Amino acid sequence: MKMLQLLTGVVLATTLFVSGCKPKDSDIKANIETALKADPMMTSTMVDVNDGVATINGECKDDACKAMCEKTVAGVKGVKSVVNNCKVAAPVAAPAAAPASVTTMLDDATKQKVMDGLKDIKGVTVEFEGEKAVLSGEVTKVDRMKIMQMMASAKVQTDVSKLMDKK
Repeated sequence: MKMLQLLTGVVLATTLFVSGCKPKDSDIKANIETALKADPMMTSTMVDVNDGVATINGECKDDACKAMCEKTVAGVKGVKSVVNNCKVAAPVAAPAAAPASVTTMLDDATKQKVMDGLKDIKGVTVEFEGEKAVLSGEVTKVDRMKIMQMMASAKVQTDVSKLMDKK
């Protein structure tokens, strides 16, 4: 009987000793998170650990970053395998440039060019609103054509909705 109790005690102690040496998933996860946060490229990744299997999620800027995340996680003590569910971010398109044919801000020289071009056309007034010239008044079809050509050569956005044709 004493031998059975002694044997049970030894088995229990061995089991506790063996299971006590195995790293806990929570400790592995903490070590992985520390390793990932050390590299600024990998800070947006998240990790979950279950029985030593590390699953990483998040967004990487490119395939090299994704591979580096997996390598970093695999190098942490206690990780048996890595499931890499990280997504590679789509490349960011450069914003479209403003058309080269249109001035974005009307400077004083451009405003003066417009006013000089309109001085010979009677009955037309111009107001500048931001980046465009608003024309108003009454003009003949020939004068309207001259105005549009002059505004195009000055590369100015033009609002002619208040410009009426003479009858």
